[in-house]
Amino acid sequence: MIDNKKVVLAYSGGLDTSVILKWLIDKGYEIIAYVADVGQEENFEEVKEKALKIGASKVYIENLQEEFVTDYIFPAVKANAMYEGRYLLGTALARPLIARKHIEIAHKEGAAWVSHGATGKGNDQVRFELAFYALDPGIKVLAPWKMQEFLDQFKGRTDMLKYAEENQIPVKASLKKPYSEDDNLMHISHEAGILEDPKYKPEKDMLVKMVPPQHAPDKETHLEIHFKDGNPIKVVNLDDGTVKEKPLELFVYLNKIGGMNGIGLLDMVENRFVGIKSRGVYETPAGEILIKAHMDIEGIAMDREVMRLRNMLSPVFSEIVYNGFWFSPEMDFLMAAIEKSQEVIDGIVYLTLYKGNVIIDGRESPSSLYNKDLSSMDIEGGFDQKDSQGFIKINAIRLMAHNAILRKQGKIG
Repeated sequence: MIDNKKVVLAYSGGLDTSVILKWLIDKGYEIIAYVADVGQEENFEEVKEKALKIGASKVYIENLQEEFVTDYIFPAVKANAMYEGRYLLGTALARPLIARKHIEIAHKEGAAWVSHGATGKGNDQVRFELAFYALDPGIKVLAPWKMQEFLDQFKGRTDMLKYAEENQIPVKASLKKPYSEDDNLMHISHEAGILEDPKYKPEKDMLVKMVPPQHAPDKETHLEIHFKDGNPIKVVNLDDGTVKEKPLELFVYLNKIGGMNGIGLLDMVENRFVGIKSRGVYETPAGEILIKAHMDIEGIAMDREVMRLRNMLSPVFSEIVYNGFWFSPEMDFLMAAIEKSQEVIDGIVYLTLYKGNVIIDGRESPSSLYNKDLSSMDIEGGFDQKDSQGFIKINAIRLMAHNAILRKQGKIG
């Protein structure tokens, strides 16, 4: 039976969602707090105690880390997904997973409502709500930052801090980090606050998952990354013999070793789906290493025309993820095409990490399409160089015809 006064709230333990939790309780709702563990640095027991103290009737702490890596991060790696050619989609990839579990809990609890603390200016409101409606068309969404009554009461951070004090909500208000962060396994993002000035240079103490490249050790780290069907299946540190094969352990290790070497820093101004430009500073050590290694193994194992078509799909895939359409028919189509393209993407990439750089040293693949004899300038092999004469003439036909018309019209000499 569906309870029309029961709400499952995506709860982080921060100021916004703590205020929202209490505010919704004051409006007569029963609130179930849901905390998604996607790899962020957090004391989840403290978060749970805080939610219960504020008045939540129940708290769910869901460990989604393994699923995040295998079902969301690895598919993005296989797609070489980079929004606007640079951003590795750390926040966007976590949102559909968080939303899926959110809806599962709402069904389990018989809640008519789901709620979140995303603002009306950002991408996350779109990502969450599109996922909610795709997964359950009958679900109802409470989004306080788009409710006039809430906006009238809370015009800024000062109003929220005052409300928290009046209602004995413990907060960690500090000027130490005058910007917002989103942390998960894939990345940590820093935005808003002092970063809203696009020329402001981030200080080194902002970085969490990595050291600045110029402060990384003056020593190379040598790795080999094994792929099967486009998925990373093993990482070997050739310097100390460390081996990681389980997806989550592999990814966590690459975050650690990449961060130590200053890998994964990105500072960019991007275009939000809602039409606003936003500046973000991102740390994505493991993601950058895997994307570069994956692109390299594709170079030796993927057919040229398949690569051409898949590369046309990669920016589309990235936009779909960024804009919140993970649970859509177009994503189903793209995912099937990308999976098909990865069937023989197997092999090993050898690489060096050094002061912010991922340097490819070599690669090998049982599915290799590389033929040394055909490409060699020293071996005649099975390629008759005289055949190139006809190949060039055929490809020149349309060029000659086009320029003949331009000459006839006097547009070229």
